[in-house]
Amino acid sequence: MRYYIYILRCRGDVLYTGITTDIERRLAEHSGQAEGGAKFTRSRRPVELAALWSTEGRSSASKAEWRIKHLPRSRKLQIIGSPELLIELLEDPELICEKGCV
Repeated sequence: MRYYIYILRCRGDVLYTGITTDIERRLAEHSGQAEGGAKFTRSRRPVELAALWSTEGRSSASKAEWRIKHLPRSRKLQIIGSPELLIELLEDPELICEKGCV
């Protein structure tokens, strides 16, 4: 099953990272168009999908999400500017850049 790892840029210029198997459904939940979504994004409605990667398997996606969440904001902004950097950082050949890659 394909999993997506994403970074949202929310109101107040805060960043939110998550994983999902259905990115369109999850974005609708986060933006309040569908029921669900994270408590964090309810008060900071997402402004944009900043970066998106995909991989096969939950384990790989969870590891990538954990690594992103533990990066300093400055590094997250670098990854948003150059999403291929995450692939280099994680050394995961299964990780595919889906948005913002050159």
